Parts: sequence; C-alpha cells; structure tokens
Amino acid sequence: MTGRLDDSNTRLPDSAEYEPDVDAKPSLLESRALRYTAMALGGLLLLSIVQAISGTSELTSPGTWAAAVRLAIPIMLAGLGGLFSERAGVVNIGLEGMMIAGTWFGAWAGWSFGPWYGVLFGLLGGALFGLIHAVATVTFAVDHIVSGVAINILAAGAMRFLSVTVYDAESGGGATQSPKIKSPIGTFDVPLLSDAFNWLEDQAIFFISDVSGVLAGFTTRMSWLTLVTLLIVPFTWWVLWRTAWGLRLRSCGENPYAAESLGVSVLKMKYYGVVISGALAGLGGAYLVVVQAGIYREGMTAGRGFIGLASLIFGNWYPFGVAAGAAVFGYADALSLRQATAVHALLLVAAIGLGALTAWSISKKQKTAAIVQGVAAAFFLVWYLATDTVPTQIVAALPYLVTLLVLALATQRLRMPAADGLRYRKGEAV
Repeated sequence: MTGRLDDSNTRLPDSAEYEPDVDAKPSLLESRALRYTAMALGGLLLLSIVQAISGTSELTSPGTWAAAVRLAIPIMLAGLGGLFSERAGVVNIGLEGMMIAGTWFGAWAGWSFGPWYGVLFGLLGGALFGLIHAVATVTFAVDHIVSGVAINILAAGAMRFLSVTVYDAESGGGATQSPKIKSPIGTFDVPLLSDAFNWLEDQAIFFISDVSGVLAGFTTRMSWLTLVTLLIVPFTWWVLWRTAWGLRLRSCGENPYAAESLGVSVLKMKYYGVVISGALAGLGGAYLVVVQAGIYREGMTAGRGFIGLASLIFGNWYPFGVAAGAAVFGYADALSLRQATAVHALLLVAAIGLGALTAWSISKKQKTAAIVQGVAAAFFLVWYLATDTVPTQIVAALPYLVTLLVLALATQRLRMPAADGLRYRKGEAV
C-alpha cells in the first residue's frame, strides 16, 4: 500500500500495514531538504556579501542568530499548529488567541509549580481553546473565520478575567501581568561545536566565518525547551507524511467525503488536528513566558499567532517550509533589536534578492512578476544609496513589514489543502 486514496481498497491501512512509497524520485524529504539547504546557503552568501559592503557586523553574528532562534520558535510553533489544523481541513485564524491562553496558563503554572509545569499547562491551555474551535467548526459547522475571530476575542477577555481573579497586589501580579515564574529553563552549549564555531567566527574569513557565526548562535546557550521544539519539525513531517494516521488526517483536508468512503472517521480526525493545533500554539505562548520573558504580560504575543499563519502560507503547508518562514520573521525581529545600521543593510539585501528574483522571472517569461520585482528592487537600492539610516518607526515595524513583503513574493505555486475551510457533514455528499 503506497498511501493513495483512490485504489481499490475500502479502508486506509493501519499504521503497522502502512509503508511509504519507496519508488518516489526523489523522496519528499530529500527534495525539500536539498531545496531549503540551497536556499539557506544562498541567503547566507547574500548576507556575507552585504555585510562586507556595508561594514556592519550584526547580519551573521552569533548574538543576532541566537536571538533569532528564540524569537522564531513561538512563530514556528503557531505555524505548525496551523499546519495540523489546515491539513485536516479546518482554517485556524484563532492561533493568536490560543497563544494568549498558552502565555497565561504557562505563567500561572510556572509561578505556582515551576517552568516545566508552565510548559505543560501552556500546552493544555492552548489545546482547550483548540477544542472550543473544533466544537464550533466541526460539530456545529460554524464558519471557520468567524470562530477563529471569536477565539481571539474570547481568549483576550478570559485571560484578563483570570488575571483579575487570581492575582492580587501581594502576589506581584495584577490585571495585566502575572508574578514572575519560579525559575527559567536551563541552557547548554553543544559540546565541541559551540567552541569551534565561535573560534571560526572570530577569524573573520569571508563566508566561512559568517556561516560559523550562524551555527554558533544555534549551538551556544541553547535552552532545553528550544531543543525540544526544534525536534517537533522533523517529527511533524514524519507523523503527517510517513504514518497512516498522518495520511488519514491529510485526506480529510483534501477530500473528506472520499476519506469517509474509505472508512476514515473524518470528524474525529478533524478534532485531532484542531486540538493539536491549539496545543502547539499554546506551547508557543508558554515558550514566550518560560524562555523569553519569565512573566506573563497582556499583549505579549504581539500578533505572533498571525505571523505564524503567514509562515504557514509562506511554507506552502509543509513543516520545513513553516520553519523557514518562521526563521525569516524571527531574524527580522532579532535584527531590529540589535543594530539600526544592520536594518539599513537589509535594504541592500532586499535590493539584491529582488534583483535575483527579477532575473529568475525573466528567464521563466513571467513579465508581470518581473516588472513588479524589478521596480521593488530599484526602490530598495535607491533607498539604500540615498540614506545612511532608517527611521526608528521602520526599525520597530520591521518584522511586520518583512511578513508582508515575503507573503507578497511567496504567492507563486502555493497549494493549500483542497478542502481547507469547507463545511463537512458526515454522510452528506458534495
């Protein structure tokens, strides 16, 4: 059995019977891994060139990339949450509200019991709101967008109510914030690799030192929770693309009535997808508390749930693509906090990158795309040459501007699940 839904069998295989298609050339993992590796190396080469031209040192520094990892993780987790939900056919724009729930429950449990309890309760808090979204959309067939908006509003109001109810002045919390958690989650340096990469970064060798600086950011003072969350990406790929359970879930997002005819419990799978979605978003909220801030503050998610949804679209509904999108947004956020001149250098990065895209579009005879990209490249190049700095307002808004820019350029060849967002009633043929 190769995982196709249109064969002569009347049911999908049990996980013990399921075998991946070994005849794929190349395999999904290999092709996408090669593609993202090539893109990453190309991006690092571009950063190295721009860094040499502009004179800044922050584009590939270990500090910038360590911050980028910490800032990208919550976005990545929200995006992976959206992946489970939308692969099951349920649009989830309530990721922001589920993250908010994760921050509050993570902070409360972290203050009451310790940081790892904060991680657990944050996950459960997000899962609870995921369950609410599942009941509304799957059982009662409420419009997915309406339910998601309601989740965002409900979560913000419910967390304010809980803060007023639970915290008093003596606890150190209040209506808009919690007390500090008991302790942060510990960090570690990867043996041998951390020292080696930091040494190479200090040698100032073009490109090699830049790559080493990036890798040093990943291997130095990494939180244990960061390691766990990074492992979720390949685990998600394996679950969704290499198990029978994942095949059933994805079939519900492509053609739920065909899946139903093959014996899949579509309603149950949709519930699984949406609850897991909420749990991952809640874990992202808990990460903000137990790794980054050490405290819950109202509004601390700052739209990361929506940016996670953007990373899902940028990643074309694949886990490694989601991680890549989150890395881009996290990097922009980290750079805006490090050095204003580095943000100015990003104008040159954008100009060169858009110029390369223009050449690609011309080679593919995509005239409209080439014109738009060429005009944008010229705009960023003129902006870079005409100024020495960028306004502080642009620096503060950089992560959100990058989100809009990337989404505007990532609309080619996107394919969402065919039945994503459509109403499903058991036994009701389309």
